[in-house]
Formats: sequence, structure tokens, C-alpha cells
Amino acid sequence: MNDDRPVLLETRGTCMHLTLNRPRALNALSHTMVRLLDEALARAEQDEAIESVLLSGAGDRGLCAGGDIRALHDDARASGRASLEFWRDEYRLNARIARFPKPYVALMDGIVMGGGVGVSAHAGIRVVTERSRVAMPETAIGFVPDVGGTRLLAAAPGELGTHLALTGRSVGAADAILCGLADHHVPARLLPALTEALGKPTGLAGPTRATGPGVSVADIVQGFATEPPAGELAAQRDWIDDCYAADTVEDIIRKLRASGVAAAQTVADELLTKSPLALKVTLAAVRRAARLDSLEAVLDQEFRVSSRAFEHPDFVEGVRARIIDKDNAPQWKPGSLAEVDDQEVARFFAPLGPGGQELALAPGPADTSARDGQDEQGGQGG
Repeated sequence: MNDDRPVLLETRGTCMHLTLNRPRALNALSHTMVRLLDEALARAEQDEAIESVLLSGAGDRGLCAGGDIRALHDDARASGRASLEFWRDEYRLNARIARFPKPYVALMDGIVMGGGVGVSAHAGIRVVTERSRVAMPETAIGFVPDVGGTRLLAAAPGELGTHLALTGRSVGAADAILCGLADHHVPARLLPALTEALGKPTGLAGPTRATGPGVSVADIVQGFATEPPAGELAAQRDWIDDCYAADTVEDIIRKLRASGVAAAQTVADELLTKSPLALKVTLAAVRRAARLDSLEAVLDQEFRVSSRAFEHPDFVEGVRARIIDKDNAPQWKPGSLAEVDDQEVARFFAPLGPGGQELALAPGPADTSARDGQDEQGGQGG
């Protein structure tokens, strides 16, 4: 008999194992799942018998493909507010994961996108496999990277994070590790054994390495780790770092065109299929995130941006074109980068107003718009 609970919880020895359990929906996160995860982590934090937490996804296609995009789309079309409350709780969960005081191991096998990155890439120990495809693909649907993704991408070497934020491209195991989105590569065939070992900290820690008392969770994971298949980004750093260092999306595209690199030409064409407004807001968000001093401050900023993106027609249109009708012909508003008003970009970062509308995770005011205002004139400064 199949268990239809959206999050499965099993305690194995000293390890609490949480499984996202919507395999037909690629384990897409619902509000209920976010609440269940948060409640489980709160309990694990207080339970002295629990020494570690393990997160995985049901099925063999991926950990999590992100939030429930169709539900968010329907809510936006109906001018609802449920999505904002979902993000409020989701971002708080992201912050809890990042600050979790016990080892939190995320098995980032298969597809890990959007919200899936939020529940895994902030973990203390992040495991990818040869099947992993990790991405923040929001610009394709008229949205902007969130769940702390702008902080993660801003911290990637050089301009790799800017490249991934604007294009929304997915990366495999080696590139996820290079970009700081993951820590270890473990072959997918070894994940069941790793899961078992984490529940028995005095048992086998890897194919050839035994453990004993005092061996850490990190040591157990390391015992299973191997070199990942070769990545792609390291060899592309020269043109990526040069082109994406430009101050505006228009200048980035011009530099990509002028680079003489075939792969860069392909990227330039690709960027022109994304929402022009989402591209400009995304560049500003990543650059601003690099200047903020905590994940909580970045999540506060992302909540403002997500709230504004939710109200903009590009989000509904992007989901329609990419997910629902799948005609891949979104009609963006505005339709070109030249038509995107700088003040409209700045508005995404402005305070939401009184009455508890802000996420307010970081202590003190989260408003960076005043000090960053000059940087945003004439495009995205950084």
C-alpha cells in the first residue's frame, strides 16, 4: 500500500530521515510540505536523541523540482494572497535549514530546481550524484531567483552565479560543487548504503572504510564520496567572467556577441527569450545580495522581489507559455530590454509597506533601496 503523505518521516538510529513524497509531481513543494518540514526540524533540533537529519526525494527523477508552479500561477491569476504566505513560510524554512545546529545532509539526486535548491543547498552537507541537475530557472517564467538562491549564486566564483541566474541553466555534479551549490559527489547506486550508514553511525561508512565511536556524519558521507564526472563551467570561465562583469543586461549581451566564442553567442540568443524585466531585476538582485551581510537579509530582499514579481503579468504569462500551454511563445511586457524602465526595476526592491507585509527575518530595517539607489540608475550597478 502506497503512503500518500507528502513528507515521510522515519527515524533510523540517531538520524531523522525526511522524504519529499510527491514523485509524480517531481516532489514539488506545497505549503503543507513546507510546514511539515519546518515542524520536523523544530522537533529534531530539540530532541537530544536525534544527531542528524537526512533529506531525500521519493522516486528516481529528482529531489524536488521547486514550488508548485501551477498553484502559484492560479493564485496569481485570481489576484490571491496564498502564494505570499507560502513564500513567507518557505523562506523561513530556508533560514532554519541554513542555521540548523545539527548535521543536515541533503541528497541532491536528479532534478533539483528552485525551491528544491532552497531545502538542500543551504544544508551543512550537500550530496550530488551523476544524475543531478541543479538550477534556478526562474527568468524563463518571468520570475526571479529566490529561496536564498541570489545569495548562493552571488557567492559563486567569478561571474558563474550571474551566468546561472540570468540563463537559468542547470548544472551537473562537478559544476554544482564548483559553484558552491554542493559539497560531495556520491554515485547514485550508493545512496541506499549511505542512507543506511547515516542511521548507524558506528557501522560501515563507505565501500571500504569502517567507522567507530566519534566518527562524524561528515566523515561517513566522505567515505562514500568519489570524483564527479567532468563539468563544463571551469573551461568557460574566461568568457563568462569577462562578459558577465558588465553593468547592465544589455552590455552583457553585447559582450557575449563580441566575444567571438560560439557558446557565448548561443547564450546571447538564449537570454533574449527570457522576460526582459525578470533579467534586469535578477541582475540587480544578485548584485545586491553580494552586498548584504546575511542570508536572512537576502531572504527579506527576495520576499519583496517575489511579492512584486507575483503581481506582474510576466509571471502568469511565463508559466502559461512554458508550463501550461507549452507553446514557448511568451508575450513579455515590456517586450524588450530597452523598454524596461529603471524605476520599475528599483520598485521591486522598495519596502512593501506597513502592516506586517515584510518578511523581516534580519534584525533591523531590510531596506537597501536608499543606499543602492544610485547603483540602479541606468541599469543594474554592482
